[in-house]
Amino acid sequence: MASSHSSSPVPQGSSSDVFFKKEVDPTKHIRPVQSLPDVCPKEPTVTDQHRWTIYHSKVNLPAALNDPRLAKRESDFFTKTWGLDFVDTEVIPSFYLPQISKEHFTVYQQEISQREKIHERCKNICPPKDTFDRTLLHTHDKSRTDLEQVPKIFMKPDFALDDSLTFNSVLPWSHFNTAGGKGNRDAASSKLLQEKLSHYLDIVEVNIAHQISLRSEAFFHAMTSQHELQDYLKKTSQAVKMLRDKIAQIDKVMCEGSLHILRLALTRNNCVKVYNKLKLMATVHQTQPTVQVLLSTSEFVGALDLIATTQEVLQQELQGIHSFRHLGSQLCELEKLIDKMMIAEFSTYSHSDLNRPLEDDCQILEEERLVSLVFGLLKQRKLNFLEIYSEEMIITAKNIIKQCVINTVSQIEEIDTDVVLKLADQMRMLNFPQWFDLLKDIFSKFTIFLQRVKATLNIIHSVVLSVLDKNRRTRELEEVSQQKNPTKDSSLDTEVAYLIHEGMFISDAFSESELTPVVIDTTSQRNASPNSEPCSSDSVSEPECTTDSSSSKDQTSSSATPGGVDVMVNEDMKLTDLELEKLANNIQELLYSASDICHDRAVKFLMSRAKDGFLEKLNSTEFITLSRLMETFILDTEQICGRKSMSLLGALQSQANKFVNRFHEERKTKLSLLLDNERWKQADVPAEFQDLVDSISDGKIALPEKKSGATEERKPAEVLIVEGQQYAVVGTVLLLIRIILEYCQCVDNIPSVTTDMLTRLSDLLKYFNSRSCQLVLGAGALQVVGLKTITTKNLALSSRCLQLIVHYIPVIRAHFEARLQPKQYSMLRHFDHITKDYHDHIAEISAKLVAIMDSLFDKLLSKYEVKAPVPSACFRNICKQMAKMHEAIFDLLPEEQTQMLFLRINASYKLHLKKQLSHLNVINDGGPQNGLVTADVAFYTGNLQALKGLKDLDLNMSEIWEQKR
Repeated sequence: MASSHSSSPVPQGSSSDVFFKKEVDPTKHIRPVQSLPDVCPKEPTVTDQHRWTIYHSKVNLPAALNDPRLAKRESDFFTKTWGLDFVDTEVIPSFYLPQISKEHFTVYQQEISQREKIHERCKNICPPKDTFDRTLLHTHDKSRTDLEQVPKIFMKPDFALDDSLTFNSVLPWSHFNTAGGKGNRDAASSKLLQEKLSHYLDIVEVNIAHQISLRSEAFFHAMTSQHELQDYLKKTSQAVKMLRDKIAQIDKVMCEGSLHILRLALTRNNCVKVYNKLKLMATVHQTQPTVQVLLSTSEFVGALDLIATTQEVLQQELQGIHSFRHLGSQLCELEKLIDKMMIAEFSTYSHSDLNRPLEDDCQILEEERLVSLVFGLLKQRKLNFLEIYSEEMIITAKNIIKQCVINTVSQIEEIDTDVVLKLADQMRMLNFPQWFDLLKDIFSKFTIFLQRVKATLNIIHSVVLSVLDKNRRTRELEEVSQQKNPTKDSSLDTEVAYLIHEGMFISDAFSESELTPVVIDTTSQRNASPNSEPCSSDSVSEPECTTDSSSSKDQTSSSATPGGVDVMVNEDMKLTDLELEKLANNIQELLYSASDICHDRAVKFLMSRAKDGFLEKLNSTEFITLSRLMETFILDTEQICGRKSMSLLGALQSQANKFVNRFHEERKTKLSLLLDNERWKQADVPAEFQDLVDSISDGKIALPEKKSGATEERKPAEVLIVEGQQYAVVGTVLLLIRIILEYCQCVDNIPSVTTDMLTRLSDLLKYFNSRSCQLVLGAGALQVVGLKTITTKNLALSSRCLQLIVHYIPVIRAHFEARLQPKQYSMLRHFDHITKDYHDHIAEISAKLVAIMDSLFDKLLSKYEVKAPVPSACFRNICKQMAKMHEAIFDLLPEEQTQMLFLRINASYKLHLKKQLSHLNVINDGGPQNGLVTADVAFYTGNLQALKGLKDLDLNMSEIWEQKR
């Protein structure tokens, strides 16, 4: 439509990149220039002000500047024609106009370049018009001279008469003062000022007119072009009107219905949003009552989740709503209250769980309640609940001991509770069986107590591990999702997205319609979530369907605890992995602490009973029974808690050391009394001692059980038979063997005292060796027991007793070696030293026996004379003493030892005889003296070999004669 108009600037064809220029008919459009009137005629009326006439042109510059209708000077023709309401707006580029670039002017530049070169050549050849320049220069100088007459103040850009200084400079008050009879002069001065100002005005107007005259041709050409522009704009306006009419028709037929549908969709979505927002507000309004209901049923986790969801909704979707301005702070205070309630509830639960009757078979009290409490405390980072549980364990351990003592004391009639008020004093009045039963009851209660603590802590530990595992799996899923699902760029076409209605993009309508099913799916998932179970009412569950952020944050996953309780692991747990791992370690340490608490209370109970020396007065059987009970309790607690507590073990070791000291002192004192009363005579061996020795030979190093009836019928034996050998012993040695077995049995019963027992037993054996040496070899028995003399029989009996002890030292050593740690084997050297000492002692006894006969030989042979009768009296006495010696020791010592002893005695006899014969100068010459000596020696040899066991003894009497030189 616009293209058909001759003056339209729109190109004729859309495919062409060249604009066609309008052809101008000079005979039709060029008008002769007419002179303009000096004064602006009457302005047009309101009715025809939109019709342009010649009167719209301003012929007078002051008139144009002083137009009272205009707030500012006209800057273009549009403002002049369309009025002050016309506002310049940015015209949207037309889609139909091509983009003009430099390439479009290439043809034109090629055509005009030749003409430009010719023009430049002519410009250089033709001289300038000097006359015109001189006239113009003269006129310019004259105008400049005239303008210099005008004061500079009128030429300032900030000239304003409202300024007092400017006003006083232009119109001095001295020209208007009429007082003092100077009126005529002031009037003339004022008239002169007026004429002066008029002169300035004329100069300015003349210069302005001159400048206008110089540019009159351009001015009138512009006026002429204005008419053409008016015609062109009129045609353009008609074309635009027609285009608008067509666009309106197209809009009505093709777009209005679709846009109306989109508007209705937007309106519907807005209504849904408003409805959901109102439902969300109604639900948020019901938050506090719902929280109160949840707290009344101890649903702390549900209450905290509801508060967290509500706070998130307030911050994201209901931000700025005036009616909820205080709800956030109220929920924070309610959350703090829930924290205190959970701490109090956990304390109550701990008290109820640990103080319920120990006879109850249930290991865990209200497992669901415990899981809920732990989850709530973890959610709120209240990690000090373990300290509460630890304090409650200490109180419960004290109460267990106190209650057991009360129950035991109340059952004993001998204890008057009215007289003995203190419970500790009442407990000290118990005898060992009663006190032992009490301790056994305490240990059994402590074992049940630790089992309950372990079961409870296992539940707490499993909750912590489930939260930790959920955090790790969530983090892994997020990393995988970030790698697989990059950010999607959802952008629509810019031309479609730019079509707006009431400030909303059309793309919003599409996005809202597409998001609606997603919201519905989220709603169904959320309503099906077990976490929303406490909020079962419509007012509580409905708002969550409209909150995408809330639904994504409140997603939970199910995990099962060892007790079989399904728990919901919330994703908004605020604890880090490091904190959760540290908490899990603290739970394990708390279990160790529970074991230590029980052991510490047991130690205090033992120490309170040991104040009067009760434990030190126990016999070995009682102490062993007590030790076994304590060791059993230590092993049970180690199996339950996974770590051995050292306090009770240390107390047991301390008491064991005291027991060992007392045990050793009693046995040593008993041995000392036995040795001091020992007369060193052969004792009969009771049958029980023979059985004891036989059990040792069978490898059983322990005291045999007493056999009723059979022991009474058996008669004592004269000697002790050990592995086929007969040992004539004193009664002290029999008891010493029993004492040694008591030491070995004590080691079996109390393994912790093995090293101490080894040291004490070594001391006991050394004491027996040294004391017996003092009494027999040192002749201490003469003063202690009152013996008249130490006989050879006493010496032989002492030697045999020492030999019996030496026989059992390797057995004792093997017994202790089997119960020592490899690093303690160095202590076995004590037995080697003892064995050496005993052998030395036995050798000294043998030397003593030889020394007795040696002194006898020296006494008798020193008086020996070689003369008749044969045998001489000296040899008869020697044979008599030898027979007595043999009679004394033969039944005590083995035959081998007897022969060895008499060989040594015979050697001493030959030495003294040889010495006496040398003194008498009797030589083996076959003479009478030699014959007499040979007869006496033959008598001696015959008598000695006639003794029992000495028949085959090689005496070698030829050594009595000195060798011939």
